[in-house]
Amino acid sequence: MAIAFNRLAFATLTYSRRIQGRRKRWIGHSYPRPLHSSPVCRALGDEEEEDSRSRTSPQPYKFNYDQLDPEERHHYDLLSPKEKTQFQDEEKAFYEHMRSPEVESKLQGMVSQAVYDISRETPREREVPPRIVPGLMAMGEVDEQDSGEDEDFEGDDITSIAHGELEQHREIREYARIAAWEMPMLSKLAKPFVLPSQDKPLRFRYTTYMGETHPAAKKVVLEFCTRDLPGLSEPQRIKLIKLVGVRYNPETDLVKMSCEMFETQAQNKRYLGDLVDTLMAEAKDGTDMFEDVPLDFRHHDRRVKPKLEFPEKWKMTEERKAQLEANWRQRALEEQQRVQAGKLVDGSQIIEKVLETVMVKARPPAAVQAPVGKGRLKRPVR
Repeated sequence: MAIAFNRLAFATLTYSRRIQGRRKRWIGHSYPRPLHSSPVCRALGDEEEEDSRSRTSPQPYKFNYDQLDPEERHHYDLLSPKEKTQFQDEEKAFYEHMRSPEVESKLQGMVSQAVYDISRETPREREVPPRIVPGLMAMGEVDEQDSGEDEDFEGDDITSIAHGELEQHREIREYARIAAWEMPMLSKLAKPFVLPSQDKPLRFRYTTYMGETHPAAKKVVLEFCTRDLPGLSEPQRIKLIKLVGVRYNPETDLVKMSCEMFETQAQNKRYLGDLVDTLMAEAKDGTDMFEDVPLDFRHHDRRVKPKLEFPEKWKMTEERKAQLEANWRQRALEEQQRVQAGKLVDGSQIIEKVLETVMVKARPPAAVQAPVGKGRLKRPVR
């Protein structure tokens, strides 16, 4: 606050006090001039007369000897007639300078800035609204009007999950009504497809997300063939190809451009149309045909991709089907003859025979009992 008051006091002193250095030149001897906070030209009356004066049409300056204080009168009387005239001229110039719109606006701005600084530095008491204590089921709600104590549940409502299910059911029924009653009427608006004529070489492609908001929905892609553009000669067409640069495909002779700078598809389409008109006008301009600039197709990938084709011999024809069926029948007949002749090898029988042979070999030999004689017992000989 002290800074604002100092600024306001400085502005007041700057535009209200007289300049001492200029007055000392008029008076023969120097004297210390006291600080005056009142303007040089005082009001012509009291405050009521000052308020009654019109600010839009200021009064012309008129020197009045009676408005000077005793000290100023004393110094004024000491001046020569030439110095008195010069004094009056200086007072008039200073009066007109202080009443100029530039000075008044600057002074008003400084006063307004000082008042603003004072208002910012002055502490204010903020009113704190009474706190509403929410109920258990109302905790976390943003709307303060709905917060408060919970109402008594009287068994006449369902849960929020059930309300969500009902809302989903209503939406499904709404679309079912649209499909049953409104969609069949769209057949009246159907139009047969007609191929574009030669005077419409531009092809626009749009992207829609079925009512959903998506950043790519505003994008519009334009394609056209350079040979389909009307009114272009061969040199002009080559110049157009040089102008479009990397957007040209030399294999298909198509130029592809896109735009998504604007918010709507109509604006992007209009921009692409204007761009094609500009390219056509530049191509038809014979001032410079870019004959010294060669065609540059380095941006196009000329690598030939391998094309895999199904062999002709592998394709299924009627003759091939008949041949395969005859082979299958011949194989089945030969197998049946081998079964009848016993020449067909049965794998299960062979496995059983091998298992029996292995079991016989793995069986341990029987123990032989030796005769028992006199003396000690002898171990059986194996």
